[in-house]
Amino acid sequence: MTKRLSESAEIIQEKLERILPTVTKPGRYTGGEYNQVVKDWQAVQTRVALAFPDIYDLGLPNLGLAIFYEALNDRPDVLAERVYLPWLDMEAALRSAGVPLYSLETHHAIADFDILGITLPYETLYTNTLNLLDLAGIPLLSKERTAQHPLVIAGGHACYNPEPMANYIDAFAIGDGEEVFHDIVNVQQAWAKSSTDRTALLRALAQIPGVYVPALYAPRYCADGTLAGVEPIEASVPRQVLKRVVGQLPPAPTQFIVPSIDVVHNRVSVEIMRGCTRGCRFCHAGMVNRPVRERSVAEVVQTIQTAVKQTGFEEIALLSLSSSDYSRIVELVEQVREKVTGPHLTVSLPSLRIESFSVELMERLRGGRQGSFTLAPEAATDRMRNTINKPIQDQQLLETAAELYGRGWPTLKLYFMIGHPSETLEDVQAIADLCLEVMAVGRKAIGRRASLHVGVSTFVPKPHTPFQWVACDAPEMIEAKIQLLRRALRSPGLKMNWTDPRETLLEAWLSRGDRRLGEVIWRAWQHGAKFDAWQDQFNFEAWQTAFEESGLNPADYTHRDRAEDEVFAWDHISPGVSKAYLLDEYHASLEGRLTSDCREQCYACGILPQFAAMRRQLPKSAWFCPGGDPAKA
Repeated sequence: MTKRLSESAEIIQEKLERILPTVTKPGRYTGGEYNQVVKDWQAVQTRVALAFPDIYDLGLPNLGLAIFYEALNDRPDVLAERVYLPWLDMEAALRSAGVPLYSLETHHAIADFDILGITLPYETLYTNTLNLLDLAGIPLLSKERTAQHPLVIAGGHACYNPEPMANYIDAFAIGDGEEVFHDIVNVQQAWAKSSTDRTALLRALAQIPGVYVPALYAPRYCADGTLAGVEPIEASVPRQVLKRVVGQLPPAPTQFIVPSIDVVHNRVSVEIMRGCTRGCRFCHAGMVNRPVRERSVAEVVQTIQTAVKQTGFEEIALLSLSSSDYSRIVELVEQVREKVTGPHLTVSLPSLRIESFSVELMERLRGGRQGSFTLAPEAATDRMRNTINKPIQDQQLLETAAELYGRGWPTLKLYFMIGHPSETLEDVQAIADLCLEVMAVGRKAIGRRASLHVGVSTFVPKPHTPFQWVACDAPEMIEAKIQLLRRALRSPGLKMNWTDPRETLLEAWLSRGDRRLGEVIWRAWQHGAKFDAWQDQFNFEAWQTAFEESGLNPADYTHRDRAEDEVFAWDHISPGVSKAYLLDEYHASLEGRLTSDCREQCYACGILPQFAAMRRQLPKSAWFCPGGDPAKA
């Protein structure tokens, strides 16, 4: 049992009764929601706090946390409870009253749990993570924690480059988490019975496939300040940590917690497919989530039926990186429509491709709703589309837009990305021209009711992608491109949203940083940086000051091209996709050469040889690599 480090749950509850009437949305902090799981604190062997380092409104719908919450609580020897970061007023109230961060289910202090599992889907949660640890009374630095503190682990897409947070996290789970989380719990349980020190626990964790323990590795630098490598300091740990993969997707969660207040998504979320075969060169998720694994139509339908019955939610989201690439999407939609949908139920496919979905299919899913429809062309010239490997023709987009407007969809949303490698102002002007053509199509179809929302984000060369060798576009050039679009996209019914270039810079620093960025993150937090993903809270000056105080040049991380043989801060973490394959795709982008969907042809990305033993043990149809598509079997 973990030694108590803080006040009892009863005392915390007493203080909360005085605090909660003074803050906005107290329902964020009370727990007690329908479908929450409350276990006897003394009747289990291991207590896990599952954390999303942002507010309840965003964290509660997170599918990753829902998966772990249900799976861990299914174990009789484990309890899992939730914690989110309090908003500013609640944080101030907790600090003033001396109340530590606590779990929602039983109001136990987070410091009293055995494991703290933090979900890190994106990099702008890093200062929030420090704030969460501080509010919990847990030492920020891993090396300062003792056997009496919780084991702090993290997982999520941001962890494919764990180095910026290496000083603060005891262990990172790389890749799919469904199996590795149980392995971590089992190792922690064995260690708790052994009376050995915390270092022994870290060494044991490092033996779990897919677990990276940064304390057992050290960075080495060249004379010019570039990274020479991140290498093990003990012979027993692997030189490169290969991500964890579940060969077949385990049962999806159905016991979703029903919030007592409005949150960003009140819905049943079912992951119908994991992975992507399209090979968009800017896309981090598409590379690190390989191979493609699908759930059967019958499993998805049964999951939805059970979840709707257990929650009462009226919205169902069928999730994947590209839902329309699901091999039996037509059959799935027909089955869902026939067996699940009713007068108050809506079904959405949030991620669709212009070239692969059926408007007729979406019409059948829509029912009586007439909302917006989202498409993501990303670029508007053939040259740029060839560069990023997303070959969508203007005519294809315009025909799709005409079909959607004509069927009564009043609003379309188009997403583009600026700052791609080799992009010019002419390429950006083409975005504006294409949007105006879509707007004209809408007005022709339904008149003045037609509207178009254009979202513009800025490209960041993410780790483990073919573009990891390129520099970010210069800030002044990004600003010029945004202003060009703002001037050009002034038309009734047309609305444009864009990302602040400074926010893009922060994302780039954190995603491409090495272990030295850890000090920058701490200093920025010290200067007030938190909720960095919130526009009204973003404190760019704090980050600038942090870099100055740390003696690091931020441009070294973001605004220089990398030599093809340069060592990256993330090279010791393997997503299964080889660096050689990524480099070949980078060369293809320079040549304007397209790579087709790898369901059609294998391009030797590295996944199959890395997981050959696993693949041999699975049905041929389990992975959608060439020859494995059940539609072609």
